[in-house]
Amino acid sequence: MRLLVVEDEEDLAGALRVGLARAGYAVDVAVDAAQAYDRLLVNEYDLMLLDVNLPDVDGFTVCRAIRRGEVAVAAGRDLRVLMLTARGALGDRVRGLDEGADDYLVKPFALAELLARVRALLRRDTGGTSAVLTVGALTLDTARHEAHRGRQRLHLTPKEFGVLEYLMTRPGRVVSAEELLEHVWDANADPFTQTVRVTVGTLRRKLTGDGAEPSIETVVGRGYRLREEAA
Repeated sequence: MRLLVVEDEEDLAGALRVGLARAGYAVDVAVDAAQAYDRLLVNEYDLMLLDVNLPDVDGFTVCRAIRRGEVAVAAGRDLRVLMLTARGALGDRVRGLDEGADDYLVKPFALAELLARVRALLRRDTGGTSAVLTVGALTLDTARHEAHRGRQRLHLTPKEFGVLEYLMTRPGRVVSAEELLEHVWDANADPFTQTVRVTVGTLRRKLTGDGAEPSIETVVGRGYRLREEAA
């Protein structure tokens, strides 16, 4: 999943980028509202972590503009928004939620709680209620960052884990290489490389048991599909 962190405090933004990336997310950072608008226009983010106190426009205004469709957002006005701020008064929390934030976390916060809230918000898009995804014999625990095929533990790289998570939230649906690049890799990814094809290829081999059909199918000219009965 791809996240946008909108935070002007350099140290905090860097820490969030590292912490979220270690949890398997692709992360881009914007230091103010103007830069956030530019990134939101181009990239289809799954969730935005939004600071309230920005140097140009406050986060309340940013959130309201997105919800009202006043700014163009590639992901649409229903983009998940998690507000991060030191302003923890009841009135501020109420205002943030009323302006359209999906959740509101007061600084300072523990990374573990932030990651739990991110997982909970991302589950809303897939109708899930648990951190564990299951498709056939495949299970993916997004909280523990573990994947299994039956009882066998799968040792996946962060990108392989990210690709599998994205496909498991869309079983049976054809997902293009461009869509995977958009949601699993960050802005530093080269769109002209074969990184998606290579990653899907190694993931497919890890998912395929002895004599079993590949869990991930290649749909020529369109992309990849995780079989709903993946075994």
